[in-house]
Amino acid sequence: MKYLPFIFRNLFRRKTRTILTIGSIAVALFLFGLLVTIETALNAGVDVAGVDRLIVRNKTSLIMPLPLSYQERLRQIDNVTEATFATWFGAIYQDPKNFFPQFAIDTGTYRTLFPEFQISDDQWQAFLADREGAVVGKVTAERFGWKVGDRIPLQGTIWTGNWEFNIRAIYEGSRAGDDESQFWFHWKFLEESRPWGKGTVGWYTVKVSDPDNSVAVSQAIDREFSNSAYETSTETEQAFAAGFAKQIGNIRMLIMSIGAVVLFTLLLVTGNTMAMAVRERVPEIGVLKTLGFGDKTVLFLVLAESLLIAAVGGLLGIGMAKLFTMGGDPTGGMLPVFYLSTGEMLFGIGIALLVGLAAGSIPALTAMNLRIVDALRRV
Repeated sequence: MKYLPFIFRNLFRRKTRTILTIGSIAVALFLFGLLVTIETALNAGVDVAGVDRLIVRNKTSLIMPLPLSYQERLRQIDNVTEATFATWFGAIYQDPKNFFPQFAIDTGTYRTLFPEFQISDDQWQAFLADREGAVVGKVTAERFGWKVGDRIPLQGTIWTGNWEFNIRAIYEGSRAGDDESQFWFHWKFLEESRPWGKGTVGWYTVKVSDPDNSVAVSQAIDREFSNSAYETSTETEQAFAAGFAKQIGNIRMLIMSIGAVVLFTLLLVTGNTMAMAVRERVPEIGVLKTLGFGDKTVLFLVLAESLLIAAVGGLLGIGMAKLFTMGGDPTGGMLPVFYLSTGEMLFGIGIALLVGLAAGSIPALTAMNLRIVDALRRV
C-alpha cells in the first residue's frame, strides 16, 4: 500500500494516454459483456431445461400437430408420470414487432409439469375460472404495462380474427434463466373458437419418474406411435432447446472468435502503453535502483500499474454492460432471458486482469533487468 501514491502519480503523468487506455479496455469489456449476455440468452432454454421432462412432437415437423388422444396413451407408458400439451398461437399484439410466445395450454396439468413458474394460488384459480383468462410472464407484463384484470386484444395469424383475453395471473420464474415472457391461455378456449385443427395439439411435454430412464422412455413413446398417421419424435427438453439454439448457428464459436480478437487488441493496446511508460522512465528507474529499490520492487511497481489500468477499465466496461442489460431485452422479445450474471461479470474482470498482467510482464521484466549504469547513461 505504501507504493500506491507513487503508482497513481505515474499513471496520471500522461493523463490523456492513461484515460484512452482505460477507455479502450472499458469498451472491449463492454462488448465482451454483451456477447456473453447474448450467448446466455440464446442458450437459456438449454441451461434451465428440466432433466426429467421429454418433448414429444410430430416426427415430420414441430409445426405439424399431434392428436389430443395421445395424452392418455402417453400416460400409460412405463415410467411416465404425467403428460401435458400446448399449442403455439402466434398472434400479434398491436404491431408485429411486439413478439412474445403465446401458448394454448392444458390447464389441468401444465402447472404441475412446470413448477419453476411461480403463480399465486388465488391468481391461478381466477385464471381457471375464466375461459377467456390468460397468464402472462412478468417480463411481458412489464413491457406492455399489463396488470391483472386488463383485457388484451390479439390479432390472430394462424387462426385469424380478433381474440381477446383477460389477464388473470402474472407468473415469475424461480431461477435466473427462466423465461418470463410467455403468454398462456386455455386450450379449450382455442378448441372451441378455432375453425380448423380441432382435436389436435402442438406438442406434448412428458414427465418421467427417473431421468436415467429418459432414453428408454423416449424410444418407447416413438415405438408406441410408429406406423401411425402421426408418428412422433421424442427427445429430452434439453436436447429440444439445444436444437433450437443450433438453428441460429454456432453462436458460441462466433462469440469466442470475437472475444479472442478483442483480447488480442487489448493486449496490444495495454502492452504498448506500458512499454512507452517504461521507456520514458528509464532514467528514473536508474535513480530508483541507485536509491535502493530492488529489482523485484521495480518489477512490482510496473506490474501494479498495468494491473490497475486493466482493473479500472474492466470494472467500467463490465459495469456499463450490466447497466445495459438491466434495461431488459433490446430486441423486442427475441431474447427474453437477457441478463449478465455475477459469475460472468467476475469472469470478465478476471480476463481484464489477466490481460493487464500479460501486457505488463515484458515492460516489467525489462525494467527489472535494467542495469543502473545503462539507465543513468540516458540522463
